[in-house]
Amino acid sequence: MILGIDPGRSKCGLAVVGLDRKLYYRSVVSGDELLAQVGRLLGELPISTLVIGDQTTSTYWQEQIKRAFPEVRLVAVAERYSSEEARKRYWDLHPPKGLLRLVPRDFRLPPEAYDDVVAMILIERYLAGLLDADRR
Repeated sequence: MILGIDPGRSKCGLAVVGLDRKLYYRSVVSGDELLAQVGRLLGELPISTLVIGDQTTSTYWQEQIKRAFPEVRLVAVAERYSSEEARKRYWDLHPPKGLLRLVPRDFRLPPEAYDDVVAMILIERYLAGLLDADRR
């Protein structure tokens, strides 16, 4: 399994995806809770790799994670445009209801944090990179 982390200053997105590409967990947590949540997930699930976005506060969180969990493989993944992609994907996961269905997708703003969806996208990018490497 792969744990994806969308690092941020005040909140972070988490997602766990199996090698079967099935989603097993996703959540948005405060920065204060991140290491505890990562530790809990590592204890509960057979996670082999942590994937973290390479932008906002990534260096700080990479250092914290390596210090707290030195045995876990940590890989930084390009995060560029992942928030925009996640904002659109949010509506696939939570289809709009009522009049909001009439608003074009690009004009809708999710009513809640979607950092967990960004974490899912980071895992997808990591897996796509592995497939590309295998094809070479």
